[in-house]
Amino acid sequence: MSVIEARLKELGVTLPTRPVPVASYVPCTITGNLVFVSGQIPIADGAIKYVGKLGVDVPMEAGQAAAQLCAINVLAQLKAAIGDLDRVTKVVRVGVFVNATPDYTQHPEVGNGASDLFAAVFGDAGKHARAAIGVGSLPRGVAVEVDAIFEIK
Repeated sequence: MSVIEARLKELGVTLPTRPVPVASYVPCTITGNLVFVSGQIPIADGAIKYVGKLGVDVPMEAGQAAAQLCAINVLAQLKAAIGDLDRVTKVVRVGVFVNATPDYTQHPEVGNGASDLFAAVFGDAGKHARAAIGVGSLPRGVAVEVDAIFEIK
């Protein structure tokens, strides 16, 4: 078992089979030593979770859980693309898109659901640049979507 797989197990995280894209795009693109993982929504066991809008019907804690689930799906896509998560040398950048009302202001806290998972999984290599952005809607009405860029060896 790889070091990262062991860490995931310690954290109680099981990576799912990678979700299938719902439109015309690829889940990952590798160029040089960078892997760009397309936006992932909160899907678990083939079902969409955490539908709704922050600031109306989704509390911040549920938004954080949605962001964490998105991050787990990002890792599933990454593992399928590179084979071994021990190849990751750095989480470079994370994008967190929050389906929120215009007056909602806790986007960074919602994004921590993803960021904290990456830091827990990769340690110092999991510390990254990030954008947490409020949007008017997201695919399938989900509360959060997360994309990421990783450096690999």
